[in-house]
Amino acid sequence: MTQNIVKILVVDDEPPIRKLLRVGLGTEGFLILEAPSAAIAREIMRDDRPDLVLLDLGLPDMSGHDLLTLWRSELIDLPVIILSSRTDESGIVKALELGADDYVTKPFGMKELAARIRVALRHKLQEQGEKPVFQTGKLSVDLVKRIVRLKGQEIKLSPKEYDILRIMVQHAGKVLTHSFILNQIWGGMSDVQYLRVYVRQLRQKLEDSPDQPFYILTETGVGYRLREPDA
Repeated sequence: MTQNIVKILVVDDEPPIRKLLRVGLGTEGFLILEAPSAAIAREIMRDDRPDLVLLDLGLPDMSGHDLLTLWRSELIDLPVIILSSRTDESGIVKALELGADDYVTKPFGMKELAARIRVALRHKLQEQGEKPVFQTGKLSVDLVKRIVRLKGQEIKLSPKEYDILRIMVQHAGKVLTHSFILNQIWGGMSDVQYLRVYVRQLRQKLEDSPDQPFYILTETGVGYRLREPDA
C-alpha cells in the first residue's frame, strides 16, 4: 500500500533558503516544489497543485501579501505558512489577517518547521470534518453541550471566556491575531488590553501555571495559539 507524498511549494527568491528547505524537508518525507518568484509560483499552483505553501513575503515580482490575497480570491484555500524575519511583526500580522495559517521566523529549525507543517495539514483536515468534542492534554471542550472540563472536572466559564475559547478550539494549532479574535467576539473592538484581560482569566482557570501556559500560548506581538488537539 503506497502512501501519498505531501507536496510543499517553497516560494522564496533566495537559492540557499530553497536548498536548505529542499534538503531538510526532503529528509522529513516531503516532496519540495520550488518557485523563486510569484509568477512561477502561480504556474506551479495551476499545473501541479501542492498540499501546502511556504511563502516568503519579499518576492521580486510581487509581494507575498499580494500573492496570498490573489490565491485566496481564487478560492485556493490550502495551508500557507509564512517565512519571515524576526523583526517583521507587522508583516506577519498582515499575512495572518489575509489568510495565512502560521509563520516561522528565520533562522528556523527544520524539526520545528516540519512540526508546524504537520499541524497546519492536520488543521485543514479537522476543518473538513470538525469533531464536536475537542481534546488536548487534560483539557476537553464539548462544542455541542458547551461544557469545558479540565482533568475530568467541569470548569465554569463566563459567556465571553467560553466564546474566546470556542474560537481558539475551532482554530486549534493555528495562530490567531489579536484583531481576528476581537472582531469575532466583539465585532471589531480594537482594544487589545481588553482581550488580554479575558485571556488572563482563562489561563487562571485552565492552566496549572498561568505565567507558563501549556494550553493557551502567546505569539508575541501577534496573538494567541491554542495547543493542537491530541492525535
